[in-house]
Amino acid sequence: MPKVHFAPLSSIAAGLLGLWATDRFSPLSAAGWSAGLLYLVVSNGLLARGLHRSGLTVFGWANAATATRSTLVGLVTALVATSFDSPVSVPLLVVLASIALVLDGVDGWLARRTHSESELGAQFDMEVDAFLLLVLGVFVAPVLGWWVLAIGLLRYAFVVAGWFLPWMRATLPPRYWRKVTTAVAGIALTAAASGLLPTWASLAVVLIALALLLESFGRDVLWLVSHRPRTTARVAAGHRTRNGVVR
Repeated sequence: MPKVHFAPLSSIAAGLLGLWATDRFSPLSAAGWSAGLLYLVVSNGLLARGLHRSGLTVFGWANAATATRSTLVGLVTALVATSFDSPVSVPLLVVLASIALVLDGVDGWLARRTHSESELGAQFDMEVDAFLLLVLGVFVAPVLGWWVLAIGLLRYAFVVAGWFLPWMRATLPPRYWRKVTTAVAGIALTAAASGLLPTWASLAVVLIALALLLESFGRDVLWLVSHRPRTTARVAAGHRTRNGVVR
C-alpha cells in the first residue's frame, strides 16, 4: 500500500490529539466528543476512498494543509455540539475557525506553487469548506435564526439535486468567485460567532454572505441549464460538479 493511503490514519490521530487538547481548554460533553469523533472517522474514511480511486501516490503539501483544516473543523464541530448543553470557550472556537479559514488560502497557494493541483484536492477542499460553513451556521442559528443554515446547506442541496438531475453533475468552468464567496461566508459566520458584533451587524454580514452564495450557486445552475445538451457526454463519463475551484 502506498504511503499516501496512511494520510487519513495520521489525520485521525491528529484529530484525537486535538480533541484531547480542546477538552483541556474547554471541556467537551459526550455529544461533543461523539460529534468530533464521528466527523473525523467519516471525513477521513471518504478521503481514504478518494485516494484509492484517484491513484495518487503523493499526498502533497496542499492536501496536507487541507487535511489540517479538516482536523480543525472536527474540533469546531465538537465545540458546537457541546455548546447545546454546556458553555464552551467562544474565543477558542473563533481561533480554530479563523485558522481553518486562513489555511483555506494556503492550500490553494501550495497546490499552485508545487504544481500538484488535482480533482481530488479541489473536491477535498470544497467539502471541508462546506462543512465548516454548516457547523458555524449551527452555532449562530440560535441567535440569528435557523435560516442561517441555508449558507451551509446550499452545497448539499446542490449535490442532492444532482442525484435527480444528472445534467447538474457536469463539470463547471473554473471560477475564482466561488472561492471568494465561500471565504466571505466563513468570515461572516466566524465574526457572528465571536459575539463581538451587535446583533444587527451580525445579521447584516451574514445576510450579505448568503446573498453572495445564492448569486454564485445561481450562476452555476444557469450555466448548467444553458449548456445542458452539451454536458450530457461529460455526465456519462462520471465527472463531478463544482470541482472547478482554482487552487
